[in-house]
Amino acid sequence: MIRGLQMFMQKVTLDDKYQLRSGRAYMTGIQALVRLPIVQRWRDIEAGLNTAGFISGYRGSPLGTYDMELMRAKSYLEPLHVHFEPGLNEDLAATSVWGSQQSNLAGQGLYDGVFGIWYGKGPGVDRSMDVFKHANAAGTMEHGGVLAIAGDDHAAKSSTLPHQTEHDFMSAMMPVLYPAGVREFVEFGLLGLAMSRYTGAWVAFKTTSDTAETSASIDLEGEKRSIILPTDFEMPQGGLHIRWPDPWRGQDTRLQRYKGFAAHAFARANQIDKVVLDSPNPRFGIIASGKAYLDVCQALHEMGITKEVASEIGLRLYKVGMVWPLEPQGARAFAEGLEEVLVVEEKREMIEYQLMQQLYNWKESARPRIVGKHDDKGRWLLSPDNELDISLVSHAIASRLAHFHNTPLIRDRLAWFEARKSAAEAYEPETARTPFFCSGCPHNSSTRLPEGSRALAGIGCHIMAINMDRHNETFTQMGGEGTPWIGTHHFTKEKHIFANLGDGTYSHSGILAIRASVAAKVNITYKLLYNDAVAMTGGQEAEGHLSVPQIAAQLVAEGVGRVAIASERPEIYAKATLPPDVEVHERDQLMNLQYEMREMNGVTAIIYDQTCAAEKRRRRKRGKMEDPDKRVIINDQVCEGCGDCSVQSNCVSVEPLETELGRKRQINQSTCNKDFSCLKGFCPSFVTVKGGQLKKSKAGGKETDLPDVPMPKVPALEESYNILVTGIGGTGVLTIGALLGMAAHLEGKGCSVLDMAGLAQKGGAVLSHIRLFAEQDREASAKIITGGANLLLACDSVVASGKDAQTALSEERTRAVINTTLTPVADFVRNRDLDFKELAVQKAIAARTMKDGRFPLPATGLATALMGDSIATNMFILAMPGKRG
Repeated sequence: MIRGLQMFMQKVTLDDKYQLRSGRAYMTGIQALVRLPIVQRWRDIEAGLNTAGFISGYRGSPLGTYDMELMRAKSYLEPLHVHFEPGLNEDLAATSVWGSQQSNLAGQGLYDGVFGIWYGKGPGVDRSMDVFKHANAAGTMEHGGVLAIAGDDHAAKSSTLPHQTEHDFMSAMMPVLYPAGVREFVEFGLLGLAMSRYTGAWVAFKTTSDTAETSASIDLEGEKRSIILPTDFEMPQGGLHIRWPDPWRGQDTRLQRYKGFAAHAFARANQIDKVVLDSPNPRFGIIASGKAYLDVCQALHEMGITKEVASEIGLRLYKVGMVWPLEPQGARAFAEGLEEVLVVEEKREMIEYQLMQQLYNWKESARPRIVGKHDDKGRWLLSPDNELDISLVSHAIASRLAHFHNTPLIRDRLAWFEARKSAAEAYEPETARTPFFCSGCPHNSSTRLPEGSRALAGIGCHIMAINMDRHNETFTQMGGEGTPWIGTHHFTKEKHIFANLGDGTYSHSGILAIRASVAAKVNITYKLLYNDAVAMTGGQEAEGHLSVPQIAAQLVAEGVGRVAIASERPEIYAKATLPPDVEVHERDQLMNLQYEMREMNGVTAIIYDQTCAAEKRRRRKRGKMEDPDKRVIINDQVCEGCGDCSVQSNCVSVEPLETELGRKRQINQSTCNKDFSCLKGFCPSFVTVKGGQLKKSKAGGKETDLPDVPMPKVPALEESYNILVTGIGGTGVLTIGALLGMAAHLEGKGCSVLDMAGLAQKGGAVLSHIRLFAEQDREASAKIITGGANLLLACDSVVASGKDAQTALSEERTRAVINTTLTPVADFVRNRDLDFKELAVQKAIAARTMKDGRFPLPATGLATALMGDSIATNMFILAMPGKRG
């Protein structure tokens, strides 16, 4: 109890991440990126510089909520003269950041310099290449600098393609920094801005889901490091910074002959690349960067290769912080005396090819053998597709290290990983938790098509309709919606096609696609969903805040032949100023409008106006939107279980109800968003209740008639403890990780919390990897390794039986608290007789957890129970090893 009191007496607040200048603070990767400009301004002020900051970009996983966090931190940023301006799209945002470096060119600048930060996910980097090349060639301000933060999705968990940005940045000749984790975000960001100021180049900063979406307790001392300006590099006459006038050929000379070499000198002076493990008689070397470096650290730990063992066997480990251009002096010093070098990096080769190039003309007799994506026989060693995992990295290290060193432990661990890898590849879950439209989502209705028609999908929520038997087929990049038809319509018997487009994408770039279709005179109908939110990334407003009347007027002005509005609230347009001939209809008329427009020549458009269901829920809770005083229930004694209500509504709140007379239907009142589409069928079992309130059940606790539950005796944390939480997006699962991570921070323990959400915001699977360490700054993978989970908190058993979760579990190591109450999977909406295979799901979990360490708990909303119910909390403690009260 004394320890607990001391813990809570610490003056720790959620504002520490933006206020503290020393000590430790708990934060996510996104919050660390918000802290970065704050710390940069603190350092500039201490250096006597009057600077300002400018941030612009476009959201997208894993940087999907960066803009929201910047807005929340406005009270910290504005007093420091840091301005955030959301970009309309990525390339225009990059051009705006380029403009921040021009603020002193006319002699009217207010500051000594302005540092710029651009952000965007991998496809946004692709889109912005023209800007990057121009801006990087032009240069940065002497006291400004630009950091381009890129979010890569190696496994395509929330993207239509896996992406990797280093090669793009190399093409633009922008140095690329790759921090290993959230603990290095601010430090590497400061190095990047300082490098940009020194070299005149834009500097890229690579993040991934495993780094940006991780939370940790951060030692703030790294932010205070001295940044050294090189003394061994000779600047050209006039320097490397932006200027005007500035001939293009002069820009190219500075870019080609100086900037990259200046980056080498800066990286060398500041030891951005460094030897982490060494040996007096080195033979075998490993090079790794970013997330792959932490994977290597974890793999070495699992194989028992400590610092002392590495020294004994001749192992040298080199951590690369700047993956392009690879600093040659440090790389050659690392390679000196080695017989073989293993390069561990994600996706395509970047460091490996540079290393080969740098060592090619080096002393031939001393050149080490280099392996990476392939071994010395040309066989695949580290796959370029998808993301690396610990088992693959361990196998690569062990197989190459076997030429120099082999122990029973290494052989045992390699056999373990091999066996688990084979089992994982062969395992197929009995059922899956797939993302789906939210209850009451406007896409449920807007993606429906007339019989015989087909629609093209694009980026956004409506892409999920591809898997819903609605003839929504193929997709394109953001902003290209509908334009494939320009290249198709000449060569097909089809006369017309529909194209889905969201209002966020419309503002971003979709208007150009419509303009292109008008110019090509194709027969296409754009179904533009105005849901008043960019739902995939957190519900932000679309930039520009265009209203439905404004969009209608814009479409007419672009030459769209017929424009109609279908709305859930048509009455709000009674006094609106609309272009002539733009009609307003009830949303129920959507199908009739589609039948009419597919018979018309040219481009037509339907604006479907219905607020995002998730945003409705948020706004109603905050009193910003009317909450209908009406509910729908199903009388199970009348219901025949035909499933027509699911057909009409496509809604996941219509759930199965198992009775003695067979499967029927019920409305999940906790998830229902009151769309009322389920009433479209002619079913006598449906009852609407006006003015009634749901009966609230009493929470367990003091008033519950149960015996006293003793306080648990929590065992000591000797090295590490891994907790895997599985659940459904939006049910509070991530809150568990946030609470445990903060608790570890308060107790002075090391921690990392990796939230693997993907499309969890659409009712999909979510997994939280919580790692607790006795050592505060332990360098380790944020993801729980194969078979490494000590505890499974299965808030949703279906997700716990999935392949991603099963890989982390072990029947020899993993205890489990399991919510046995089944939440129906989305496939039930389309298959009324779906077998949920509950027994198979529970059997799969049982097969991968300890026989005497499983605690089933039939509790809907287990995530909430774990945080507030004393019984459930003790069930959580019960699953931990050691003596218990």
